[in-house]
Amino acid sequence: MEETRVKLIRAAREAFATKGYAAASMDDITADAGLTRGALYHNFGGKKGLLQAVVDQIDAEMVARLIAAQERAPSPWEGLLAEGVSYIEMALEPEVQRIMLLDGPAVLGDPSQWPNQNACLLRTTQTIQALIDEGTVKPVDAEAAARLINGAALNAALWIAAADEPRAVLPRAVEAFRQLAAGLLQTER
Repeated sequence: MEETRVKLIRAAREAFATKGYAAASMDDITADAGLTRGALYHNFGGKKGLLQAVVDQIDAEMVARLIAAQERAPSPWEGLLAEGVSYIEMALEPEVQRIMLLDGPAVLGDPSQWPNQNACLLRTTQTIQALIDEGTVKPVDAEAAARLINGAALNAALWIAAADEPRAVLPRAVEAFRQLAAGLLQTER
């Protein structure tokens, strides 16, 4: 059963990335996976469930990359910024752009409400709370700040993904994100 799921997710991921969700047919996806439409329905309930599984897989990969960016940073503050900037930069990747930022929200709804966002929000809240505790960030509600920081990164990525010239928008989005985040910093240390 797991092999069937893997085959369907792999075929769907390729189809959704290259053709888009609307143009990717269930018949083509199942044929590419060497399976039947019944296998798709049995494992995912339909095309929308299959998209959710693809989004979950890509999201897990993105989170691993974001954690790595944060861990490479020279300080916890720089790690918070690196994580946000890395997320924004991923909006240039065709697969992330098409599946996670364009089709995913259109089909699955507001990305800030996706179940996987809770873990990301918790990590950001904990990071901000640690920065508050060490005196780097002003005393502020850590969850509220985390929601706003994550929201800024998400909206910047959505802007880039929908832009006619995504590469031209990227530096503008990154600069504005950094400036907004800097507002959390203590002025005196």
